[in-house]
Amino acid sequence: MDGEQHLLSTEIVNRGIESSGPDAGSLTFSVRVRRRLPDFVQSVNLKYVKLGYHYLINHGIYLATVPLLVLVFSAEVGSLSREELWRKAWDSTARYDLATVLGFLGVLVFTLSVYLMSKPRPIYLLDFACFKPHDDLKVTKKQFSEVAKKSGKFDEASLEFQKRIVESSGIGDETYVPKSIMSSENTATMKEGRAEASTVMFGALDELFEKTKIRPKDVGVLVVNCSIFNPTPSLSAMIINHYKMRGNILSFNIGGMGCSAGIIALDLARDMLQANPNNYAVVVSTEMVGFNWYPGKERSMLIPNCFFRMGCSAILLSNRRRDYTRAKYRLEHIVRTHKGADDRSFRSVYQEEDDQRFKGLKISKDLVEIGGDALKTNITTLGPLVLPFSEQLYFFATLIWRHLFGTTKGSQPKKPYIPDYKLAFEHFCVHAASKTVLDELQRNLELSEKNMEASRATLHRFGNTSSSSIWYELAYLEAKERIKRGDRIWQIAFGSGFKCNSAVWRSMGRVRSPSRNPWLDCINRYPPEAL
Repeated sequence: MDGEQHLLSTEIVNRGIESSGPDAGSLTFSVRVRRRLPDFVQSVNLKYVKLGYHYLINHGIYLATVPLLVLVFSAEVGSLSREELWRKAWDSTARYDLATVLGFLGVLVFTLSVYLMSKPRPIYLLDFACFKPHDDLKVTKKQFSEVAKKSGKFDEASLEFQKRIVESSGIGDETYVPKSIMSSENTATMKEGRAEASTVMFGALDELFEKTKIRPKDVGVLVVNCSIFNPTPSLSAMIINHYKMRGNILSFNIGGMGCSAGIIALDLARDMLQANPNNYAVVVSTEMVGFNWYPGKERSMLIPNCFFRMGCSAILLSNRRRDYTRAKYRLEHIVRTHKGADDRSFRSVYQEEDDQRFKGLKISKDLVEIGGDALKTNITTLGPLVLPFSEQLYFFATLIWRHLFGTTKGSQPKKPYIPDYKLAFEHFCVHAASKTVLDELQRNLELSEKNMEASRATLHRFGNTSSSSIWYELAYLEAKERIKRGDRIWQIAFGSGFKCNSAVWRSMGRVRSPSRNPWLDCINRYPPEAL
């Protein structure tokens, strides 16, 4: 326990005036002990840096060989005049017959063709849509507590616990919940799950197809991710049936992979597009709030009730080179990290039944620490792919120095140099899990309030919408008209397993405020002072 004291923080909470018992009429206080993210700048693991450089070398071998060949060729040709160059070329080719020259040209054309065919196709994001529910599903924090009380499913202690969590969550007064949770009956039914899924998925897809002018029958790949609700037929089959998509569509349904599943679905869609040229892919990311509603008394399982809200995103990808001019973004990198081999990480977010046989998600008290470890691994692997060379060189040199020589006996360990990721990206879309998580990420990565604005605004306005939250954040940046040509956007999400995944995009042009965007009616109110 002594070795973990630096991960703990304490907070004195005023619980107001006691209404009953021997202390009635007196002010009462409680001490809240929380785990913080580990200071992963102190514990960067060399093997993950090696993994990042392995990726860089695999994909960047041409960057090393092509400049060398150009340099040798330039040195040879640069010393010759134009007349000498033509004479030398003619004398060299005159020694060969026509069959040899044609054979050489054939080999050259074949080599270039193989290279171009094996080169990964660029993946473009043409547009995306985020579902905005109707206002009759909107609840304030006060209304949320009242809804929970009216449902008759919770005792006073559970209601008070949820109220305290919501008040300190960073969530505002305009988030959305399904009507089913207001009922006193069981909300985790297939009927209610399908009704909520139809509302959010079809709402996002209708907007996407309207914005892009793409027919549903033109889509060749469909990937849907939803962690908790996985009916038969699948959610992807529901979409195919609703839009009458073509019979040879490649459809996939990803379940149980938590809030980071949106980037996993994106990675799968990218692989499918690499294997199937001239195609469109649609990725749908969502979560069913009502189906995941927990009506019991276990506090670690009540936490998801307080944070998760309705939401859904739908994105359209293309590998068609002619879509270069109409695309908004180009996919640069995806880096995925999985800590499932560790038992603590595996059980940090765990679906099970409580003592009353109520099903829910159990959140471990070690979740923030475990998330920090996964994040450390992910960003250390991502660094060599995105950081400027000067930052990489300095970081790698200091890391090697610490690894080889360490610190002298009795001296204080020197804080290692951590690269400035603000040099690699202009915009950050960090999964809006909770205020505590965003605070700790900002502190550890030394990000500014401007860098975290989209994440905090999304948490405040829409709550934790699970795997779709990073797209609400990108929609926020577009509504603010902050994205310019060439800007790099870092989307980072984490979820059960435990997983941490990153996606890096590059803007293809200046993005103007779109005509349809979930932020349009409130963008001028953000960021509020409360953030």
